[in-house]
Amino acid sequence: MHNTYDYDYDDADNVYKDASTGVLKNLLEISDSEQLLYAESGFVTKRLRELHESPIKVLSSNELLAIHHYLFQDVYAWAGKVRTVELSKGATTFFQTKRFSQGFLYIDNLVSAFLTANIDIKGDSEMLANILDSVNYLHPFREGNGRAQREFIRSLALQKGYTIDLNSFSDTSIMDDYMSGTINGDVNQLTELISRLLVFTAPT
Repeated sequence: MHNTYDYDYDDADNVYKDASTGVLKNLLEISDSEQLLYAESGFVTKRLRELHESPIKVLSSNELLAIHHYLFQDVYAWAGKVRTVELSKGATTFFQTKRFSQGFLYIDNLVSAFLTANIDIKGDSEMLANILDSVNYLHPFREGNGRAQREFIRSLALQKGYTIDLNSFSDTSIMDDYMSGTINGDVNQLTELISRLLVFTAPT
């Protein structure tokens, strides 16, 4: 049975999954899905801590690929590479692979507009919410889209002197609102969430 967060992939050629186990092909040669999830989580958590110390400077969608590669480099050979299979979740069909160049160009324009806009924190929150929603709809990776896009937004916000934590484990409402907003494409909900969490410190 599928739950709210399950994906469907058109991967008949088993580009990403091992045909015999159904587990994602990985550099660790793990053949059990739960063991892979545990190992992946450990490596990515470590890499996220490193990025908090030395963030990747986000200027375009290229850094989304760089962030994904950094986070998943220990686990998947395709870390930082766009998916080659079509992807859906429930009633939502994500961006078609053949149109990725258009999608990334659109993200680039949104990022550029955010970085050059001279508006208040409310306006910046709305722009970040639009970027997050657009990146989520693009869903360019076979796995790890959420973790990569949350770090992408955090690092992008840093460019204008903001801090934001969309990975908080102390407040479950943050992840609940994030999941609801991204799954439903609710930009208003994402704007409210980001405006609640966004804190201005100083430009980098």
